[in-house]
Amino acid sequence: MSIATQIQNIQSQLPEHVTLVAVSKTKPVEDIMEAYNAGQRVFGENKIQEMTEKYEQLPRDIQWHMIGHVQTNKVKYMAGYVAMIHGVDSLKLLLEINKQAKKWRRVIPCLLQVFIASEETKFGLSQEELLQIIHSEEFKALENIKVVGLMGMASFTDDVKKILSEFTTLKHIFDYVQPYQLPNCHFTQLSMGMSGDYKIAIECGSTMVRIGSTIFGTR
Repeated sequence: MSIATQIQNIQSQLPEHVTLVAVSKTKPVEDIMEAYNAGQRVFGENKIQEMTEKYEQLPRDIQWHMIGHVQTNKVKYMAGYVAMIHGVDSLKLLLEINKQAKKWRRVIPCLLQVFIASEETKFGLSQEELLQIIHSEEFKALENIKVVGLMGMASFTDDVKKILSEFTTLKHIFDYVQPYQLPNCHFTQLSMGMSGDYKIAIECGSTMVRIGSTIFGTR
């Protein structure tokens, strides 16, 4: 099945309030253009250098989302164009994003990543760490970032009950922090769900799904 057909199939199944982030990491420019020509505009990458190379080659109305773990020393390479950074898991990283965004006179939307999986390899904040950040004076002073929601990754498992439990946990945390609003913090987006579990994620309240292999295949 073609990339364009897969995009159209997924889009037809998604509720209107759910954004599809097409995960294009490792995929060639030609594949991304096929998805683009099918109407897709939001793409997710997990390596800043690769994303920057694609940004320079592809149409400028593409919204590039950084969905991988971000090293602070790499933020400067994407600060001029990135549309959203998903995996923000420390105040240190927020401070660096704010610093680099200021140089470009931009406000960069960010999602705070919450650790919900049972796998130690996953990154993310605990609920306590999340609350510490958004209540800190350092965070409140940041003017060039805007926290627009939360992001989380479920365990890599076929156990539907486990996945459901982890997504439900993240939704509860999202509901808890949603009333908390500042000029630089307004919780509207909940990014959870990938190719194997996005339907469960949507049932649990996801507003943004990150889908790669279903669209582009595993070639």
